[in-house]
Amino acid sequence: MKIESDPKLDFNNVLIRPKRTTLTSRSQVDIEREFTFPHSTSTWKGVPVIAANMDTTGTIEVYQVLSRHKIITALHKFYHLEDLVDKKLDENYFMISTGISDNDYSRLKNILDNIDVKWICIDVANGYMQQLVDFCKKVRENYPDKIIVAGNVVSREMTEELIINGKVDVVKVGIGGGSVCVTRSKTGVGMPQLSAVIECGDAAHGVNGFIISDGGITCPGDMAKAYGGGADFVMMGGQFAGHDENPGDLIEENGEQYKIFYGMSSEHAMTKHYGRMAKYRSSEGRCIKIKYKGAIENTVLDYLGGVRSCCTYINAKCIKNVPKCTTFVMVSQQLNNHFNA
Repeated sequence: MKIESDPKLDFNNVLIRPKRTTLTSRSQVDIEREFTFPHSTSTWKGVPVIAANMDTTGTIEVYQVLSRHKIITALHKFYHLEDLVDKKLDENYFMISTGISDNDYSRLKNILDNIDVKWICIDVANGYMQQLVDFCKKVRENYPDKIIVAGNVVSREMTEELIINGKVDVVKVGIGGGSVCVTRSKTGVGMPQLSAVIECGDAAHGVNGFIISDGGITCPGDMAKAYGGGADFVMMGGQFAGHDENPGDLIEENGEQYKIFYGMSSEHAMTKHYGRMAKYRSSEGRCIKIKYKGAIENTVLDYLGGVRSCCTYINAKCIKNVPKCTTFVMVSQQLNNHFNA
């Protein structure tokens, strides 16, 4: 047994210290970024934000809006070739998601061999399994040009393992931070998201790789803090849920409108996709009603506007410069909630 006593921080434990700036308008900030990857022969340029590969957010309908902003949608893993073949998707702005079973590989191969795909997201809840590393190596050997994302992890050694030995380009970072994830309460496992981003980002950049901060975003300021901590991409689920473009009917209660949003390890998701929750496991997700938000376009503009504004406060002329312009200050309170009581 070992105890680490140094502080581990979440987004709500810090604020970003402002700096003297020469920027005079949010419009001067470049929020696009261009990437060359350690293993893939492909390059990519766009806005480094990703809609999570949940079946309420990683959908074709969400992709159709986000792609106009050069944002990526990680399509959920229950899409098959016949669902995608006639959709004329731009390979720059969607990911094909997969698990790590033999059936998952067969489905992935069928899609990759028949439509243009640039991004692959190899997604498991526990990214510490040797099986994940082996699966990533297999995909890399057969598809050397693809940009491979894999996770989830929260620590240095597995970030390096996935990039060096798994031949992954981008590591997905985050365990238990999502709004409908209950892994931390069910298992006791996890890491505060900002500290995980700082540690894994440092590890990845040391071996020429990149990371995605996945989970824990509650507002545009959290997205800015993720970039400040070293995240190259930010993935969001709950913040992209509850819109017109998300599946599901509107639910009316006491004059308010809601949509259903649930974790992919929840009993709701397991029953929907597999018929039941296996007896040897417990639910590590929850199903909630989320307030209806209207068009997803408005949320996109709100988040991108918040990041641009952060950049003007710290003199970051482009999103790539946010980490080197960021100084975090630890705080006990972020907001004045006097009128929310």
